[in-house]
Amino acid sequence: MMGRRQARPTSIITLNTASGATVENHAYPLRTPILALAFGLVQVQIATSASDHVTAAEVEFARQLAQQAQDFARCVERIHRRGVIAA
Repeated sequence: MMGRRQARPTSIITLNTASGATVENHAYPLRTPILALAFGLVQVQIATSASDHVTAAEVEFARQLAQQAQDFARCVERIHRRGVIAA
């Protein structure tokens, strides 16, 4: 689990997965990658702060993102296998 923040978030945006929601990693030979998440007409792109190098903090963030996405997938798969519709 990611560490707790000191301050509460000022806003929360919920993007629901549905038919057509996609996620793609765009790897480039001469720049850092971009992770694109598309939810209908809304797209979110995750990129490093610079296109030509990566900091240790960005590597840690990418690892946390991957771990949390894997945990999310496990939870969704478990519920899908049980046939439970989450409310």
